[in-house]
Amino acid sequence: MSNQLIFTIMGIAIGLFVIVIVAYLFIKKKMQNSDVARIESLRKGTKAKTFSSEVAYQKLYVRYLKLPFLRRYLLKIRRRLEIINIDDEFLTRLQSSKILTRALLIIVPVTLAVILMTKSNPLIMFIILLFELFIIDSIIDGMVDKIDTNLLNQQMDFFAAMRHSYHETNMVGEAIYQTSQDDEHIEMSRQAEKIYEILNSEDPETELEKYYDIAPNNYLKEFAGISYLTQEFGDRKVDGMSLYLKNLDNITQEMQLEILKRDKLNYTFQSLSVIAIVPMIMLEPLKNWALSNFSFTKPFYNGKQGLIVQVLILLLTFVSYILIRKLKDNGAVNTKLENTENPWQAKAYKMKPIKKFVDLFIPKDGTAERRKLKESLKAAASKQKIEWLYINRICLAIVVFIASIFLFVALHKVQVNYIYTEPTTDYNLLGELDGKDYQKAMKVTENHNHFLDMFKGKLDTTQEDIEKAMRKSKIYKESDDAEITTNAEQILEKLKKVNSEYLKWFEFLLAMVFSIIGYSAPVLMLKFQVIIRKMAMEDEVMQYQTIILMLMRLERVDVEMILEWMERYADIFKEPISRCLNNYESGAWESLEDMKEEIAYQPLIRIVESLQTAVEKVPIREAFDELETDREYYQEKRKESNERLISKKGMMGRAIGFAPIVGIFVGYLIVPLIGIGLTSMTTVFNEMNTM
Repeated sequence: MSNQLIFTIMGIAIGLFVIVIVAYLFIKKKMQNSDVARIESLRKGTKAKTFSSEVAYQKLYVRYLKLPFLRRYLLKIRRRLEIINIDDEFLTRLQSSKILTRALLIIVPVTLAVILMTKSNPLIMFIILLFELFIIDSIIDGMVDKIDTNLLNQQMDFFAAMRHSYHETNMVGEAIYQTSQDDEHIEMSRQAEKIYEILNSEDPETELEKYYDIAPNNYLKEFAGISYLTQEFGDRKVDGMSLYLKNLDNITQEMQLEILKRDKLNYTFQSLSVIAIVPMIMLEPLKNWALSNFSFTKPFYNGKQGLIVQVLILLLTFVSYILIRKLKDNGAVNTKLENTENPWQAKAYKMKPIKKFVDLFIPKDGTAERRKLKESLKAAASKQKIEWLYINRICLAIVVFIASIFLFVALHKVQVNYIYTEPTTDYNLLGELDGKDYQKAMKVTENHNHFLDMFKGKLDTTQEDIEKAMRKSKIYKESDDAEITTNAEQILEKLKKVNSEYLKWFEFLLAMVFSIIGYSAPVLMLKFQVIIRKMAMEDEVMQYQTIILMLMRLERVDVEMILEWMERYADIFKEPISRCLNNYESGAWESLEDMKEEIAYQPLIRIVESLQTAVEKVPIREAFDELETDREYYQEKRKESNERLISKKGMMGRAIGFAPIVGIFVGYLIVPLIGIGLTSMTTVFNEMNTM
């Protein structure tokens, strides 16, 4: 390249640089002389200079929605929080993202720890990682439950402040509005504002019915309902006290019992869930410790016996964890959050081949089995159909069968792998081989593996066949007859063990048995759910008593109105109350009598008998004149029942929670050490005596 060309290029570059500088100075001057400078100065005051966690969580919410796996958990959280936060989209997203992020901050390190500790055992790693899916649900439910419990505590403070506001204004709507202007209790304030809007709407009754479907708990339903009735029909004095405030006291007493129950359950079970899952993480560290200090335990820990014990401990951990979650549960069954509109079971049942196959298992119409299933579904307040239940049963049976076969294959593979990798010695060993002896023993194993591969699968192999092959091989070219004979005996012994490690007929039979257990599991869980709901009968009847106490002294209240309110808050007894209401016009006393025959819970039967008395032109107030006294008795009884229930659950929880730890120390550490140690010592001593 000539000098002239170089100078030309340099001149062009310098010219362009000068043009850019001039253009920059010109644009800067224009911006200073225009409105751009003013806009920029205004913008400076609005820009956040510090990190905002709220903005970060909002961005994370959008990211989580794009990830299919996390999206499921995010929407599950959102469905519960939407009820509490009503129309506050910002807060719902913020809380949903925060809860999911905190759950991930817990589960991700645990997952990494599990992978690092179980990388040598893929089967155990897979089982533990699968188990973590249930742990995520538990963590999320616990965080959302804290928000729900916090709302109950806010309701307590709100009702206390509501009393003062009502004394000042003597107007329900105005008192609710004043009390709702509390920035400290944002969740409850939002619910109160919603109730205030309903009371002042054009059609409050219709809007109130809509609110009943989205109310976070029954106590807010009761508050909204009694506030509407008081605003509509006015307040009155009972024993020198406002009836409205007296009803607030009744609702408050119920909330106090519920809060105390939750607090005691949380205190009792606060660490049991963690204790139950600790063995899951301790399996591999305990195994490595035992192998490093007691080498004679290698046949157990590296063989299929150790794997079987590991799987059993993991199953025990899983069952213990699920039972502890159920024991900690308050007994209420939340069915509103279930996706029953178009679940995957419904989509699968629409496919003709699947439908024909599933119909083969479903009991026919009119059979006693189908009738019992329908009754169980109703008693459990389950929204799923019989068809969906049987799809779950069939799918679970298939999954359990495949998993069982896979487990049996893995057990045989583990045992074969142990034979191929275990150092071979001429004597039983209690201690650890040193480096030189270990290399020598592994060399022998490698030599044996050559002939194991040669004769594997040949069941009619004899020692003579092995010796013949050894003499032809380069490996034992320089070995004498005694050495060949000894090694042939060892190879034959190993070969018999290898050839015996295959899927046997009884293992298929066991897989079928496990599959039948899996097939029965959804029905057993349904029955367990029914038992839990029966435990909540006392609480529901207590709520009916509160409703009647609120309504019995109001004007224009009749039996039908009381039944409508009972149906609104009913869960366990919803079906018989609904049928009673449907048949009420055809005969009030008769419909109540049918309802009484249908239920078997004595406290509710007494309420129905009082309603029958009120139907026969006896004033409702007189028909339930002993209710207040009875309610005080049931309150005290409920307190005592809660104490007994919590104490019983605590004892069961501690026994269940510590069962996996006891299992891992006894079944996976102490028994193998003692049993294998004694067996090895006995063998060594016998060999020494023989020598």
